[in-house]
This record gives sequence, structure tokens and C-alpha cells, in this order.
Amino acid sequence: MSKDRVYIIAEAGVNHNGNIELAKKLVDKAKWAGADAVKFQLFKSEKMTSSSAEKADYQRKTTGEVESQLQMLKKLEIGYSEHRILMDYCEEVGIDFLTSPFDLESIKELCELGLELIKIPSPEITNLPYLRKVAETNKKVILSTGMSDMDEVKSAIEVLESGCKEIILLHCNTEYPTPMEDVNLLAMVTLKEELKKEVGYSDHTLGIEVPIAAVALGAKVIEKHFTLDKGMTGPDHKASLEPEELKQMIQSIRNIEMAMGNGIKKPSKSELKNKEIARKSIVADVDIKEGEIFTEENITCKRPGSGISPMEWDKVIGTKAKRTFMSDELIEI
Repeated sequence: MSKDRVYIIAEAGVNHNGNIELAKKLVDKAKWAGADAVKFQLFKSEKMTSSSAEKADYQRKTTGEVESQLQMLKKLEIGYSEHRILMDYCEEVGIDFLTSPFDLESIKELCELGLELIKIPSPEITNLPYLRKVAETNKKVILSTGMSDMDEVKSAIEVLESGCKEIILLHCNTEYPTPMEDVNLLAMVTLKEELKKEVGYSDHTLGIEVPIAAVALGAKVIEKHFTLDKGMTGPDHKASLEPEELKQMIQSIRNIEMAMGNGIKKPSKSELKNKEIARKSIVADVDIKEGEIFTEENITCKRPGSGISPMEWDKVIGTKAKRTFMSDELIEI
């Protein structure tokens, strides 16, 4: 992960629908779109969700109300062996492989996969045993902060920092899709300023403009769900980007990165050639004879900017013409 460029995570999540071949196609599309990493989810359904747990509203809308949350997750689960296959495939394709663990056993398996980065999903930010287990790994952490307030974020960091020394915070809203009025991008800036951590943004809005705006506000990591087809069956497809949209988002982010610059206010290399053409100089407004006094009635300011700058106006007014100047001729003193 480079500190000089935004790290873009294409969140495949469970949009593979439990199918390893579909997951590989998601890897291919993430690479094609220009993402730095593709991320999946590692969980044991029974260790993550009780049989009585209800679906979220958005899950009911996208998958119906007949099955329970546990039954839904069982169909979306891919285990350690599938993750190993996907990790090897990502290496072959040339894109970083990431996965978010949702239970203690999955944290252990993530370590067995040899991953150096743990992406903690928002729901686990108040899971003390989970956070302690992550801290024991001493690995780099990206922590999503959806549904949390500042005190909860601070408490999670305190636990994690007992072992993990590098923590990046992602501002996030976990509603799928997130209403624009609930995004609160400035909270990301608050996290950075108050907690002195590198920050990013995990996006669940429709479209691509919010993560692009997050980069302009200082996000160093962007995470965005994507799918092969929004019309597929499953909880997250409808709030995800399709590959062409993902590619457009990534290209826009790279453009914004370049546009941010270094913050020094000075003419750019490309515009220096415009200074002489676009700026003005002090010129004769009428024919002026040698010895005549320069006044506001006989001089004016016109392009090009190759002569005396209009900022020297007061120095020119009241002096004598050392020679004759024709109308529109650059004044010399």
C-alpha cells in the first residue's frame, strides 16, 4: 500500500453468491477496472449469526423475507479452501487479495493465509473479544467505523493498539444504499484531526461521486462494493457498482489525485506560456510625443504582458516619455 496514492479496494464481499468461479470473474473485473485490491468476506455463518437474528431492511428488500439471516448467509459463505484458491488467483492476476473476518476462527484462518492486513468490518467495532484477537496478530489494520460514535472508535483503537501499531480508519455508513443526507463526509475529516490517524472512506451510496469527493477531502483508502450485474439475486448487488462504473470511479479518483497537487500556489509548468499572452502591459492609449508626461488620459493597459506590468502604474504616471510612442505601443521608462 503506497502512501503516495489512494489505495482502492474493490469490495466483492458476498457478490459471488457462494460460487468460486463467479468470485474469480469478480477478481478479473476488479483488475480490469484498475483497483489495487479485491476484497471478500471470511465467516462461519453459525459463529457469526444466531438462528433468531433478523435480516436488515435492505436484505429483506433484496432477498425476501422467507429465509432467516442465517439461512441467507449460509448460501453466501466461502471457506478457507476457497479463499486460498482466490488468493492464489489474485497473485496470478496481479491484484492484492483481502478478506474481512467476521468471527474469531476466521481471524485465525486469515493469519494462516499469510495476509499482512486485516480489514475489520463495521459491525465488529464493539466486539471486544474480536478486537483483542486482531490485536494479538500485530498486523496492519483497516477499521471501518460504520454505526459508531467517536467514543466507540476510540475504545476500539485503544484495544487494537495493544498489538497493532498501524491503523487506518474508514468513515462509513452501513445503510445499503446510504442516503446522501446521511453520508456526513466531514466526519472522516474529524476522525483524522481528532485521532491523528490516516483515514479513508467505505462507500455504500449509489453512484460514484461520494468516494471521489472523499479523496478530495483527504481519503487515503477507498472501498466500494461492486458486482458483475446489479440484477443478480443477493443482498448487496443492487447497491453495488457494475464493472464499467467501478472503472469510471477509479479513473476519476486517479484524476482527482493528480489534480490535488502539492498545495504550493505558483504558476504551473503548463500555464507559464500563457502569462505573456493573457496578462496586460502599460501601453500608449494615443500617440505620445517625447518629453510628454504620462497621464491617465494617454496610457492604458492592454495585452500582451511582455512590457511594464500594470502593477507599476503609479510609478509610470507623472514621468516623462523618453521618446515618441505610437498608440498601442508598449511604454518604456
